[in-house]
Amino acid sequence: MAVSTSPETPIPVGEVSRLIGGWIERLGAVWVEGQITQLSRRPGAGVVFLTLRDPSHDISVSVTCYRQVFDKVADVVGEGARVVVHAKPEWYAPRGQLSLRAAEIKPVGVGELLARLEQLKKSLAAEGLFAADRKKPLPFLPQLIGLVCGRASAAERDVLENARHRWPAVRFAVRNVPVQGVHAVPQVVAAVQELDALSEVDVIIVARGGGSVEDLLPFSDEQLVRAVSAAVTPVVSAIGHEPDSPLLDLVADLRASTPTDAAKKVVPDVGEELARVQQLRERARRAVDGFVQREERGLAAALHRPCIQRPQRMVEDREEQVTAMLERGRRTLGHLLDRADSELTHTLARVVALSPKATLERGYAVLQRPDGTAVRSPQEVGPDDALRARVAEGEFRVRVDGAPGAATAAE
Repeated sequence: MAVSTSPETPIPVGEVSRLIGGWIERLGAVWVEGQITQLSRRPGAGVVFLTLRDPSHDISVSVTCYRQVFDKVADVVGEGARVVVHAKPEWYAPRGQLSLRAAEIKPVGVGELLARLEQLKKSLAAEGLFAADRKKPLPFLPQLIGLVCGRASAAERDVLENARHRWPAVRFAVRNVPVQGVHAVPQVVAAVQELDALSEVDVIIVARGGGSVEDLLPFSDEQLVRAVSAAVTPVVSAIGHEPDSPLLDLVADLRASTPTDAAKKVVPDVGEELARVQQLRERARRAVDGFVQREERGLAAALHRPCIQRPQRMVEDREEQVTAMLERGRRTLGHLLDRADSELTHTLARVVALSPKATLERGYAVLQRPDGTAVRSPQEVGPDDALRARVAEGEFRVRVDGAPGAATAAE
């Protein structure tokens, strides 16, 4: 229950400590899991002091237990070990300090750790953190590589030496952090987030040498897995050796079997790239040479064609054709004119033969009245009618005498 206080009616520190102790006393015993970071076993002392720390958070609590409780697990438990403690919270009023009084300590076995890791793995996989479509491609030639590793470690040396051997101009931003123990997870997470925030960093390598399952536990921590999953920069996991497979390998954009393998996969080999460039140049040269030779052969074949060697031959061939067609046209037109002339001659002969003039030339004459009409019957004229007689050589006047049908020539 809340205590009613005011600036005028404060309560003493001792009373506050006593109340806190009363509240804590009402808490029952609990099972607590953590990692032992400090262990104090004074010779002859009946009480063992240790500090239990949460590996994923910067939180720790003091634990005390009787010597006979700790002696049961003293052979298998030491600093850095994970344990499960059955303890009751206690409040030491004179110092205002919270601690746990352990009644039983149980070490966490490898089998139990692996089972928990498998359960965490399934949970994170169900969220899609290990999905292939989340993987980001690595740059071909990173200009600045972020490296998270232990200080002066073999992993750091392997990555730096192999990378610079492959590409001497490569640059690194190294962040040295603890890679095992209680401080590993928060510092590795902080290093990854710091490098991810640098825009000039192209890829991040998290490297560590081999070790036991307990040593590699920080790289299966949920907090680290989520931090790598949220990173914008591609992350390469190079933890342990080939058989080791922490959860970081599954969430990283690329898994390397060893730190040396990480350097080979992140940095291209300058010798191989120069050889590849030389091969491409040779291929390009051969392609250009082949193209030029092919075009030269085509040009030579075109120059040897008759139409190119004697271009006037086309005109000469067409000239002969034009001359032949012209002669044929002339012959055809001549035949047509001759036929038309012959037909015209025949027609003219027929017309001449049928003309009145030809009849007159045979001795006939045409009698015409003064108005020019021809006399066709004796009944058409009367006595003394003046007529004109038209013959082949001219005409003359005649007069009809008294007898019907007779006429006399006029003077």
